[in-house]
Amino acid sequence: MTDRTPLVAANWKMNGTLATIRPLLAGIMEGVREDCIAEVAICPPFVYLAELSAMLANTEVRLGAQNVSQQASGAFTGEISVAMLRDFACHYVIVGHSERRHIYGESDNDIAEKFAAAVAGDLVPILCVGERLEEREDDATETVIARQLDTVIQHAGIESFRRAVIAYEPVWAIGTGRNASPEQAEEVHEFIRLRLARHDDACAGAVRILYGGSVKADNAENLFSMANVDGGLIGGASLNADDFVSICRATR
Repeated sequence: MTDRTPLVAANWKMNGTLATIRPLLAGIMEGVREDCIAEVAICPPFVYLAELSAMLANTEVRLGAQNVSQQASGAFTGEISVAMLRDFACHYVIVGHSERRHIYGESDNDIAEKFAAAVAGDLVPILCVGERLEEREDDATETVIARQLDTVIQHAGIESFRRAVIAYEPVWAIGTGRNASPEQAEEVHEFIRLRLARHDDACAGAVRILYGGSVKADNAENLFSMANVDGGLIGGASLNADDFVSICRATR
């Protein structure tokens, strides 16, 4: 690790009920109070933002959302605006998650627009980038990630990354139990940082790059030991308080 403050963000995806998220969040908050140097964020389903906003008030745990519209308001049934997220004290918002790209067909341009809207609305986007298995097997990892990053840079400008986080999520490692080795993760994280450095060295050095691909309590420490891995975007393991707290502590 460097002087970049580690960040561990939980992406609960479409999981949980009020009966399960209340004790889950209570367990996480209790666990991260002790011996945790990382910044911690929780990104629940939209319908639980109000509940978590109240529970996280006056704590150091940040609230995030899983998606946002690029539109400010209007006839966009089912969408959620930046201003709505701000009403519930959201700090972070995930944009470009692989499930949004590949299941719901969000394009690189859609994601760039959402990223720009988040920054303009004083939210911190967690920009997800990553390759599918067939793209990795075709040695296209860097080509894919360069395209994803460059689209955002062209649309929002490199300065916008001063208020952003990047998450590298190899699509082939999400929810599969497989994960990139620490060395594979480091290689891609370094590529991302160098890609940004083409435009702004200082910005590239300061931006936090998270790893998000089947991070678990037993592999987090090795992943987080890499020089360019600044924490994690955690899916399944964030639904267990003990596991998630162990991952947060692994940033030491």
